[in-house]
Amino acid sequence: MQKKRWSLLTLSLTLLAPNGVLLAAEASAPHTALQEVVVTAPAEQEHAHQHMNERQIAPQRQSTDDTTKMLTNLPGMSSYGGGGLSSQPVLDGMGDDRLRTQVDGMDLVSSCANHMNPPLSYIPPGNVGSITIFNNVSPVSVGGDSLGGTIKVDSLAPEFAKTGQETLFKGEAGTHFNSNGNGFGGTLTTTLANEKASMRYTGATAQSDNYKAARAFKAYAAPSNGSSATQTDEVGTTMYKSYNHALNVALRSDERLLEMKVGLQEIPYQGFPNQRMDMTDNSSNQINLHHQENFSWGLLDGRIYREHTRHSMNFLDNKRFVYVTAPGMPMETEGETLGAIVKADVNLPEHGTLRLGAEYQRYRLDDWWPPSGTGGMFPNTFYNINNGQRDRYDLFSEWEKQWTPQWSTLFGIRSANVLMNTDDIQGYNTGATYATDAQNFNSQDHKRTDHNLDITASTRFTPDKGKTFDFGVAQKTRSPNLYERYAWSHGTMASAMVNLAGDGNGYVGNLDLQPEIARTISITADWHDPNNKWGIKITPYYSKVEDFIDAKVTTTSPAGSATGSYAVLQFVNQDATLYGVDISGFLPLFSSPAYGEFSANATINYVRGKNDVTDDNLYNIMPLNGKIALDHQRESWGSALEWQLVDGKADTSTTRKEVQTAGYGLLNLKSHYEWQQWRFGVGIDNILDQYYEHPLAGRYLGQGSTMSLSTGPQYG
Repeated sequence: MQKKRWSLLTLSLTLLAPNGVLLAAEASAPHTALQEVVVTAPAEQEHAHQHMNERQIAPQRQSTDDTTKMLTNLPGMSSYGGGGLSSQPVLDGMGDDRLRTQVDGMDLVSSCANHMNPPLSYIPPGNVGSITIFNNVSPVSVGGDSLGGTIKVDSLAPEFAKTGQETLFKGEAGTHFNSNGNGFGGTLTTTLANEKASMRYTGATAQSDNYKAARAFKAYAAPSNGSSATQTDEVGTTMYKSYNHALNVALRSDERLLEMKVGLQEIPYQGFPNQRMDMTDNSSNQINLHHQENFSWGLLDGRIYREHTRHSMNFLDNKRFVYVTAPGMPMETEGETLGAIVKADVNLPEHGTLRLGAEYQRYRLDDWWPPSGTGGMFPNTFYNINNGQRDRYDLFSEWEKQWTPQWSTLFGIRSANVLMNTDDIQGYNTGATYATDAQNFNSQDHKRTDHNLDITASTRFTPDKGKTFDFGVAQKTRSPNLYERYAWSHGTMASAMVNLAGDGNGYVGNLDLQPEIARTISITADWHDPNNKWGIKITPYYSKVEDFIDAKVTTTSPAGSATGSYAVLQFVNQDATLYGVDISGFLPLFSSPAYGEFSANATINYVRGKNDVTDDNLYNIMPLNGKIALDHQRESWGSALEWQLVDGKADTSTTRKEVQTAGYGLLNLKSHYEWQQWRFGVGIDNILDQYYEHPLAGRYLGQGSTMSLSTGPQYG
């Protein structure tokens, strides 16, 4: 059963105080964002596949609680289903760790056996200042250890007082309400600055109850064994609550920028309708130090950061444990990421720009499950990952050259060494269920070292102001994560706790996994008006992946797994192929002083993924889909009517028992009005209240006995 189609009424209200209070200055004096004065954007930004500007970001800060949803209107982008705060981005068929996702320059790691805390969940929408997406042939200087593109999400840039202005005091507050699920939240941002120093605080909170589908999709059953009942149209375990705090302190001179960002997050609970477990706590703290300085020879950029996560899972009210004698199944995780990167952009007169850099990332993970009850989960603590270690050392070099006004090239190479290890493990007890697996794992050497190489080459041809053509080739490499290599138990219950896909199956790691290597070709043709009044962009791409990490059925799968129930799968290397095309365009339709400006924009995305060894379809590949939007803008009033179309999903993964879904079309309406310091927004998603099943939502495990692999969950 999939997560269901649903409708949503959104109402948001934002108070903007562009210059709330100006001490010793006129109230109408303007302010200037730092990056417009001091910071020079790296030339690699010219190779960005897509960039979301402030006009695109601002209306979404109060319209969603999930930062990933802010990206899904871009060509090639979609998202994996998950919790209401923690969906995962997918770009051209690749998601999760196959994308390099950076938040304020930090390469964050998901510390959870179900990847409930992906990188973008650590920055709330209200704190997002810019979004840049690099396509699958992305420069080596923007990240490695990935196969697909790079997603860079940065918080609001520091702002400083204008020359002659003693003090700038600025504030912004916003709130929103969603009718489906009774969701609400708010954001508060304040800035205090002078010409040389800036301090900004951003706080955000959000919460929601379970949302409802457009119609009943299940039979009602009385609650049992501690679980709570839900209505026949209610999607179980979709509630959530979160608190976020961020402080950004910045100092600048004519040539230098120093920043310190501190972030705190607390998620008391978050339901996951496509996982057997729920998040019962997620506490994170981050500190991020950044130095950027301009020299006569170029730009020096350095960063050091630390992120610590304490994560807990168990069952929320809508789910129950299959064993009556056990009070749930507590699972605990602690992860720490320490990273550092230094990069220099060296100007070479008449020879372009040379970028040199070094990067280090140290990641530690402990994943343990305390004993529960007196049955099979007793008397020992289960160690799923015991002192997991993943250290990465990277060096990269990149050369960019503008040969003529029409031709430019970019060539880069990145070398990475990835060192992984873990200590010995143990099960709940010494019974046959765990003893053999534990003995086999502990008897082997756990240390693994990968030597990876990324190469990117691209060229851009601009024959005139109305055309741009890009051609790129790349080899990109990703080493397995700790769960893919070191999750050790083949038992149906223990393996079911390791699921990065939301498909209901159990997963076992593989010590012998090799790094994935993707070799990709991408072409982009961009025709546009020189004044940016209209444009169309077409990007076909093709990737051949050597040692793609897929899955195969193990001998410990339930007896009925071949006939429709869930399976125990092991991660394995098998070659794969992905190809597709992204198309986007925009066009003005009508303009007059009386009625305002009308324009249209559209996207079409198609991707296909095949396992070359088994001839099976790759899991979680979005079917053909597109969006058509009619936009209207008249002075301070703006509206958008959007039609979202998704084809039926028939090409599913038989190995993972992926469910086929029907095609659908959704009609959405959004509108906003700005008046002085106020922004009012209202929106209705799925105006026609149509029932639908999202192709990437995964299995419905939102309620009942979610721990039974042999029969699947039962409603309750």
